[in-house]
Amino acid sequence: MEADAVTTPQLALADTDINWNRLDKTKFHIIGAILFTAQSGLLHPTAVVKTRMQVAGSGLSQMSGMSVFTRILRRDGIPGIFRGFGTSAIGSMPGRVLALTSLEMSKDMMLKYTEGKDIPEASRVGLANAVAGMVSNLVSCVYFVPLDVICQRLMVQGLPGTTNCRGPFDVIRKVVKAEGFRGLYRGFGLTAVYQSPASALWWGSYGAAQHILWRSFGYKDDMENKPKNVEMVIVQATAGMVAGACSSVITTPIDTVKTRLQVMDNYGSGRPSVLKTAMTLLKEDGWWGFYRGFGPRFLNMSLYGTTMIVTYELIKRLSVQPS
Repeated sequence: MEADAVTTPQLALADTDINWNRLDKTKFHIIGAILFTAQSGLLHPTAVVKTRMQVAGSGLSQMSGMSVFTRILRRDGIPGIFRGFGTSAIGSMPGRVLALTSLEMSKDMMLKYTEGKDIPEASRVGLANAVAGMVSNLVSCVYFVPLDVICQRLMVQGLPGTTNCRGPFDVIRKVVKAEGFRGLYRGFGLTAVYQSPASALWWGSYGAAQHILWRSFGYKDDMENKPKNVEMVIVQATAGMVAGACSSVITTPIDTVKTRLQVMDNYGSGRPSVLKTAMTLLKEDGWWGFYRGFGPRFLNMSLYGTTMIVTYELIKRLSVQPS
C-alpha cells in the first residue's frame, strides 16, 4: 500500500476574503477582543515612545526612538512603557465591536453595489475596502477620541506642561472640571478629518495590494490551483505592511499636532486650536517638527499593519459559520 502524501492545507482563492454573511458574529467579536488586546499589548510601548517624543518641552523630540525607550525603561521600568495600556485595553473592547461591525457591513454593501459594474477587479476591491475603512473610522471616532485623550494623558505623566493624574477616572474628572465634557473631545475634528481618509487609504491599499499580489502569483478565482495557508499569511501580511507604511508617511504630521493638542495644558491664553498648535510647532522645530516621533510611528504602523491584518484574517477564519 502506498502511504498517503501529507500536504499543506489549501483553500479556494475566494475563501481568502470572508464576507460578513459567513461569520458567526458572537464568535467573531469574542475572538477579536482577545486577539486584538494581545496584539495591542505587544505594540503599546511604541505608542508610548511616539507620544512622549511629540509632546512640547519633553526634551525627547531630538532623541532617537530607541534612546527614548531606554530612558523610559531605566527611569520607570516595565510599567513605564505600558502606561495607559490597561485603560486602552479594557476601554477599546466596545469600540472594536463597533468598528469591526461597521467595517464588515459597509464593505459587504459596497462589494454588492459594485458587482457587475465595469470596474477593474483590483480597483473594485480597493474601493470597497476604502469606503469601509472610512465609514468604520467615522463611526468609531465618537467612541475612541475620548479614550485616546485619556490614554495619551496617562502616557505622558510627569512631562513638562502636563497634569499629573492618578488614573483614568481622575483624568476624566480633571478634564471635565477644566473644560467641560467637550475637553474629552479635544482633537475630534482633526482626528475625523485626517483619520477617515487615512483609514480609507489603509484599507483601500490593503485590499488592492492583496488582490494584485494574488494575481502576480498566478492565482485566479476560476483556477484549480489553490493557495496554501502559508501563502495566504505571507500575502496578507505583506499587503498589510505596505498599507501601514504608506499611511504612516502621510499621516504623521497631523498626528503630531493632534497629540500635542490632546495632552498639553499650559497652552497660554485662550483655548488650544489646531492652527495655534501647528504654528507653535513650526516655530519651535521648523517643518521637521511635524515628523516628531516618525521612527516609532513608522515602526508601529508597519508592524501594526502586518500583525493586525494577520490577526484580523485569522479571527474571520476562526469565526466562519459551519457550511
